This record gives sequence, C-alpha cells and structure tokens, in this order.
Amino acid sequence: MGITFEQVMQDEVVKTYIQKADETLIALGYTEHSFAHVTRVAQLAGQILLTLGYSEREAELACIAGYLHDIGNVVNRVDHAQSGAVMAFRILDRMGAEPEDIATIITAIGNHDESTAFPVNPIAAALIIADKTDVRYTRVRNQDFATFDIHDRVNYSVKESEVIIEKGSHIELQLTIETKMCSVMDYFEIFLNRMILCRKASEKLGLDFRLMINGQRLI
Repeated sequence: MGITFEQVMQDEVVKTYIQKADETLIALGYTEHSFAHVTRVAQLAGQILLTLGYSEREAELACIAGYLHDIGNVVNRVDHAQSGAVMAFRILDRMGAEPEDIATIITAIGNHDESTAFPVNPIAAALIIADKTDVRYTRVRNQDFATFDIHDRVNYSVKESEVIIEKGSHIELQLTIETKMCSVMDYFEIFLNRMILCRKASEKLGLDFRLMINGQRLI
C-alpha cells in the first residue's frame, strides 16, 4: 500500500508549509488559502472521482494532490503550481511514496493554476474543479467593507455554494449570491476563466459543466 492521505495530513512539514504559504497570501491581500481551503479541495477532489467510479487509490491520490496544491505560495504566488509540484516531490519522496504515485500527484499540482492549467489526467481534472469551485464568503479576511476589492466582494457575496456530481451527465456548481454586494457580471469578470477551466476539466471526466447562480443556469 502506498502513502495515504492521512499520513500527508499529519506530516508536520506539510502543516508548516501550508501555514507559511497562507501567511504569504495574507501579506499579499489574498483570500483564505489555509487548512480550510486545502482540506475542502482535497475532500471534493476525492469525492468527484469516487462518485464517477474511479478507484479508491485514484481518489486518495486526488486528495493528496488537493491538500498539497497550494504549498508553492510559500515561494511566490507567481508560478506557485510549478514550485509547489517540486516541493511536493521532495516531501513525498522523503515520505517513501511510490514514484508512480508521486508523478501523478505532482502532475496534478503543476497543472492546477489558471495561467498554465490543463486537465492532463483525471486526478488533475478533479483537482481543478475542486479548487476553482471553492467560492464562499468565509474565505474573505478583510472585515472592512469600505476597502473591499472586487475579489472580496465576489467571494463575500456567495452565501451558499454546493457542487453537485451527476454520474454520466454533469458537474454543477450551485451558488446563492447576494446581488447587493456583487452583481452576476462581477462574478463573471473574476471567475470566467476559472469556469472555462472547470468545463475543460469536466470534459476530461466525460461530463458537462454547469453553473447555476440564484437558480439561473449561466453555463
């Protein structure tokens, strides 16, 4: 049996990198990228693959990739997917992971950021969808509404968020947003590229991608 998701979660080095990477993003004014985000991404990535009939091992590799996907932010936000993949290689190799598992995980991590992302395999596709659909008001750290930028407004406006997986049909992101805080067009201005990427990732998994906002289908 190869390395487990639980082992990765309990590793003190991993915990340190996740914490320090998020501290970097706090300084840069980004939304939350700490344990709440990476745990949510990990769990959803695994859930997507299990629901679609992939093996438990593939789902576990997706969980590991999801948990480690943002550690490269400790180096720099720019190219954090690639630096994170290299860091993950060192971590997983130290932990005694199988080379094939390492290769699958770092490929997914290295292909998750919008500027260079591509769903090259099912694990990468599941990671992309799980990461790009994590939109919620609890990710906003700025408590001063007067100084909200558009990213703050968009995330803060999302009061409910759910990903629905329909095997053989589609993956659907359902959002309930407060339009007084953010218009639907504001959402698209920030997240259109991410939604297009989710569509490509869904297609890799043999599914359509749908976006529902306040009960209206937009994609």
